[in-house]
Amino acid sequence: MSVQITTAFVEQYKSNVFHLAQQKGSRLRDAVRTETVTGKAHFFERIGATAAQKRTSRHGDTPRMDTPHSRRKVSLDDYDWADLIDQEDKVRLLISPQSEYALAGAWAMGRAMDDAIISAATGTAYGGVAGGTSVSLPSGNKVAHASGGLTLAKLLSAKEIIDASDVDPEEPRFVVCAAGQIADLLNVTQVTSADYNTVKALAQGEIDTYLGCKFIRSQRLGTDSDGNRQVLMFTQSALGLAVGADITTKISERADKNYATQVFLSMTIGATRIEEEKMVEIACTE
Repeated sequence: MSVQITTAFVEQYKSNVFHLAQQKGSRLRDAVRTETVTGKAHFFERIGATAAQKRTSRHGDTPRMDTPHSRRKVSLDDYDWADLIDQEDKVRLLISPQSEYALAGAWAMGRAMDDAIISAATGTAYGGVAGGTSVSLPSGNKVAHASGGLTLAKLLSAKEIIDASDVDPEEPRFVVCAAGQIADLLNVTQVTSADYNTVKALAQGEIDTYLGCKFIRSQRLGTDSDGNRQVLMFTQSALGLAVGADITTKISERADKNYATQVFLSMTIGATRIEEEKMVEIACTE
């Protein structure tokens, strides 16, 4: 065999690429109230409850109800994602990875959207005519960790807080928790047994619905000052997502970068807590 045959060897380049484990886009967008807006800020207008007045005489004056109005302000932020693909990259991969880059960028944008929603859920909201009044989540809407993970008792306490505010029972409800809390509940008989729940949680290894709530798993939940995971229970109208510009993708050549292909994504969004009565934070030890 010729000792020079190595000059004929070729290097094989991959014709496909794989995405590593990651959250693929937003999991919470469909769980909140969404409005398409214009401008750098937006207000979610709120109307409070009133009471009917009993008529006590004939031909009396028409009663006038002073219907309470309030609002919540949300400021919009711009988000960008971009990367370059050199002409040589396309040759070495045998395919152009621009579609995979666009997909990775879209997933990143979705995760950023979830981060904004989660931050709004437990953070400071802003009310008042001009949106200058800060509003914190009341302590009465927080379930203490009690040195434990997510339990049935905590879920029942959270449900009671929401029910006590006369929240419409027909409105969709959600529980957002991490993998550790799902594991906690999979050890609870009332959650996994078909005698209590129509969904076979143990067979699927996931919890779909329980206590009238749709469960959404997210590893992006924050922690409180004591390091406890902040699990959320809320109704769909508790949180608002303002979309100034939805996720937009542009793929073009950059003459200033040796004609490399640029994949660029952008969006403009903001989130706020609209109503504290429909939001409960559950502290869980992990």
